[in-house]
Amino acid sequence: MRHNKSFNHLGRKSGHRKALMASMATSLILRKRITTTVAKAKALKSYVEPLVTKSKVDTTPSRRTVFSYLKNKEAVSELFRVIAPKIADRPGGYTRVLKVGFRQGDGAEMALIEFVDFNEAALASTPKKAAKKTTRRSSKKAEAKAEATVEAPAAEEAKAE
Repeated sequence: MRHNKSFNHLGRKSGHRKALMASMATSLILRKRITTTVAKAKALKSYVEPLVTKSKVDTTPSRRTVFSYLKNKEAVSELFRVIAPKIADRPGGYTRVLKVGFRQGDGAEMALIEFVDFNEAALASTPKKAAKKTTRRSSKKAEAKAEATVEAPAAEEAKAE
């Protein structure tokens, strides 16, 4: 029976599941994005986000707590030195899960899980406000107005002299 089931067991015993989550979290922290199945990505999201929240406060107890989950010194130092300062002002939602299709061999639904603030392509494609361009119809009128405004200050300067 599945009464009061609080998380996805992923078809594994608890020790295997903990090792899987620690390994995937380490890979995610070191590489900033990984591809896995949708079920594992959703489970990993709920595993990693509390660790990232814990890493916002860089103290020895919080480092030890995170290390007890990850069991990898390089991942812990990367999390506290690189990731935590970049997401310091974000209140939550540090990762995103994007579905990318189906696996060739068994048809499992695949997903890409990544840190939100480390996706350079998405950050670069955010629209920046550009200068307004005039339409072709009004270009002659706009040029005439621009010339008039340029001539007017020049005429005022000539009068002042």
